[in-house]
Amino acid sequence: MEDVVSKSEFFQRQDDLISKVLPNSLVIIPNNLASVRSNDTKYPYRANSYVIYLSNWIEQKSVLSISNSDGVRETTLYVKPRETQKEIWEGRIIGPEGVLSNWPVDSSNSILDFENSIKSRLSKYSNLYLIIGIDPDIDNIIQKYWHKEILDPRVHLDEMRSIKSDSEIDLMKIACSISSDAHIKAMAISRPGIGEWEIQASIEGHFTMCRSTNSYNPIVGGGDNSTILHYSTNSETIGGDEMVLVDAGCEVNGYASDITRTWPVSGKFTQPQRDIYELVLKAELAAIDACQAGSPWINMHKASSEVLARGLIDLGILNCSFEEALGKNFDGEYRKFFMHGTGHMLGLDVHDVGGGRQGDKPGPELSPGMVVTVEPGLYFASWRNDISVPKKYSGIGVRIEDDVLITEDGPVVLTDMCPKTIDEIESIVGSAL
Repeated sequence: MEDVVSKSEFFQRQDDLISKVLPNSLVIIPNNLASVRSNDTKYPYRANSYVIYLSNWIEQKSVLSISNSDGVRETTLYVKPRETQKEIWEGRIIGPEGVLSNWPVDSSNSILDFENSIKSRLSKYSNLYLIIGIDPDIDNIIQKYWHKEILDPRVHLDEMRSIKSDSEIDLMKIACSISSDAHIKAMAISRPGIGEWEIQASIEGHFTMCRSTNSYNPIVGGGDNSTILHYSTNSETIGGDEMVLVDAGCEVNGYASDITRTWPVSGKFTQPQRDIYELVLKAELAAIDACQAGSPWINMHKASSEVLARGLIDLGILNCSFEEALGKNFDGEYRKFFMHGTGHMLGLDVHDVGGGRQGDKPGPELSPGMVVTVEPGLYFASWRNDISVPKKYSGIGVRIEDDVLITEDGPVVLTDMCPKTIDEIESIVGSAL
């Protein structure tokens, strides 16, 4: 994927960061470690989001440092040195020389020299910022030579990352387009008796064909599995009268998309499925409309919750007043069937920094440039013994999720190319067979 963010924008982010930290400070951000899958094999490597944000560097065994001595920025990347024998087995290494020619840094060094270099550099600074817990070896080196307070740069970085630039939004639009097409293809191949894994394979295959990767492990839950919020097995067949809930998104250059759609594998909603689907869709549209610049975070959850609470009463699933269904703090009877929040921030992390997840209070004020998900749902698990629902709704789980850009002129749905009306879905499901 061609780089969309310019070197000058990365340098501007670095300048913005050093303008926020204390004078005469050194900021150190280690890159993620590789994760072992089994024995001597590893999971696919994914760089640390803060390192990507500030430098676009994605090679492991590296450390980014930024300083503001005398008010002048100096950015240094410590990276793996070139080593022919390793490159024969594992691929070409960029090395310190390659960093200087192509990446937004002022200097580079070998990671093998990190300890000696940082030992001499630390004495020059009054303040140190370090993201602790990413690389224990780096933490130990720093603590060996720095005996004063260690500050956390994420206080400033998270605020910066919550507002996306035009180039970041462009990358997210690409990811949203790829993910939307993947959902459409998955709908088109759906049929009674299809395996959850087949839908997963279709989606992940499309991601790979488009030179993108999963931004999280896909959820493909048919029937009762759709009522498990983080279902991940994706290993069962889906009955002809069942729906499938698919929560899947890709990332492009680190930037995530996050889409959920729910559809009947037969291509035709039953009346009970239609009842629940239309209610969730109504709640989602209300929540999207509440995503206005200057609004408190809670507004979209309030909008979706009110629609769901009233709808559950109208369908006879709840037998109580609207006030009892909603609760004083959105904790009423409707929460038996809608257990999560309405959305979260989206960006370099699928659950991005900046606050707003369920349990975060009060959450950020919605501002132009933020990208959020909107994802109400209703879940009627037949296997639960703590709830009571009409039999016709038992085993139905529906979630509808879109990615929404906050603008001065109102919400812009970045995933609006992904069908979600009943008529659209029924026209697509099974169309590739």
